Amino acid sequence: MATGNDGKLAPELVHQLFEDHAGELRAFLLGVLRNHDLVDEVLQLTFSKALESGGTSKEETRKGWLFRVAYHEAMGLIRRNTIQKKSLNQLGQTTKFFSTDSPDQRLLDDENIEQIRLALTQLPESQQAVVKARIYENKTFNEIAQDLDIPLGTVLTRMRLAIKFLSSRLDHPSE
Repeated sequence: MATGNDGKLAPELVHQLFEDHAGELRAFLLGVLRNHDLVDEVLQLTFSKALESGGTSKEETRKGWLFRVAYHEAMGLIRRNTIQKKSLNQLGQTTKFFSTDSPDQRLLDDENIEQIRLALTQLPESQQAVVKARIYENKTFNEIAQDLDIPLGTVLTRMRLAIKFLSSRLDHPSE
């Protein structure tokens, strides 16, 4: 029996599918992922999925099913890796825990950050909203325009004015 009522494929059939299609799948995935280690990971995920639920596919379309599963697994892996890299990058920008700076330098950095925060509070609320959305929320200018329901040009102008004001305040903090 090649397939069970539970949607699983017999291990022998999955082994045969691996023998028949792993080479083509590997070449396809290498074109998508451009990384041999990731290709191996996705191949393993694909054939695990074939073992678990490959019985839901029709025998005559099983090769196409394998390629579809492999593609979706590759895209999922790319998304997860992108999110992980972005999270690590943001963590690296916001944390001082792993800093190799001297205590004096960290103190100066903290003072600069406090000056920036103070200068931000002196901006008009409309400019503050744009700066916070762009810097702290990593939103694009288009997203900010949509969120605030204002034209893109207005968002860009507010950002330009905010940067000009902040630059003058940070260059001459006594003002």
